[in-house]
Amino acid sequence: MSFRAVETIARKRDGLALSTEEIQSLISGFVDGSVPDYQMAAFAMAVYFRGMTPVETAALLGAMQHSGDIVTWQGLGQPTADKHSTGGVGDKVSIPLAPAVAACGVAVPMISGRGLGHTGGTLDKLESIPGFDVRLSLADFQKMIAEIGVSLIGQTDRLVPADKKLYSLRDVTATVESIPLITASILSKKLAEGVDALVLDVKVGSGAFMKTPAQARKLAEAMVAAGQAAGRQVTAFLTAMDRPLGTHIGNALEIIESIEILKGRGPADTRELTCRMGGEMLRLTGAVPDLAAGEARIAQVLDDGRALAKFRQLVAAHGGDPAVCDDPEAVLPRAKVVQPLLAWEGGVVASMDALQVGMAAVHLGAGRNRAEDHVDPSVGFVLAKKPGDYVEVGDVLAWVHASSHEKADVAVLELRDAVRIGTEISADLLPLWLDVVH
Repeated sequence: MSFRAVETIARKRDGLALSTEEIQSLISGFVDGSVPDYQMAAFAMAVYFRGMTPVETAALLGAMQHSGDIVTWQGLGQPTADKHSTGGVGDKVSIPLAPAVAACGVAVPMISGRGLGHTGGTLDKLESIPGFDVRLSLADFQKMIAEIGVSLIGQTDRLVPADKKLYSLRDVTATVESIPLITASILSKKLAEGVDALVLDVKVGSGAFMKTPAQARKLAEAMVAAGQAAGRQVTAFLTAMDRPLGTHIGNALEIIESIEILKGRGPADTRELTCRMGGEMLRLTGAVPDLAAGEARIAQVLDDGRALAKFRQLVAAHGGDPAVCDDPEAVLPRAKVVQPLLAWEGGVVASMDALQVGMAAVHLGAGRNRAEDHVDPSVGFVLAKKPGDYVEVGDVLAWVHASSHEKADVAVLELRDAVRIGTEISADLLPLWLDVVH
């Protein structure tokens, strides 16, 4: 197997297309240990530089998807759907969206990830709720979906083990930003979940993996094509991540904003993404005739309390404290120090660089540079102003939540560097919605 792996790596290094059998052998060998990490790292780098054809990408996706257990929902009695974001700063949409969609009668079995680098992770946010356990077995996951229609868990050892091993290698070998590898990684998990429909949120801008709309569209097209080839209903939206999403950045703080959305309030951009992504999930499963009807249904359950009631069920079922739904600030961990960033001049907030904000949050302890890094759930930022808002000298631009005065002082300076005040909003600011790929 090692010799065949060397030949397979060499063929991809030389830009040749690999057969389905070669890819399957490589992945199965990687999972059983006969293909060592260093060979798989070499393969990932070859793919990074040489790319893959759609047929190769589909073969890689299939091999990874079937490297472990496959979840099925036969007999559930309702359609299933999921949503995945490629990641960004302040992107907490999955948290209000999953219970909102479930409140509309579509089951949402969601397998989520942790934050890494400047991008936040859904699991870290949920774990800031005291007692919330994301480490369920697949059997408990299926039972919860049958009982309440929604569950959010982490990737288990038995689900797509090839992806779990390969992702950790990609992260430390600078091969994360490869469209075939991203496509196979995301979709192998989502297809192994067994969902009928999938909505993808492909972020664009400084705080995203894909910095330009052209790069993002290429990734969106690859993922939609691969998902549809596997027999799933898939839509990808391209959305802005050149500035943070919403107003709260940091794990417990993002739970606070999520609960505001679930109460029919919250920032307009977070609500808009929740309604449209959720509405498309309803449309793809046939629960509504069109996207407009789907958006209206999601908005309705956010406004009338049904989405919040479903979230309360979700929190309790995962062992968390459901009182977080009533008074999140009393239940969630709170930072020791809260310090303002004040406007140093008057004018318009012209831009707020998402990557710089995200890295400042990591330095505070809200994120991690390595998988083993500890995350402080209490720290982060609450934005009082966003691009397009007018400010006067001395106005509060943001509140820094930190574990010490020293860290707060550093974060204030880093956050100031991310904000530009001018006479008008930046002409380079991306629209919230850039494109859609069906």
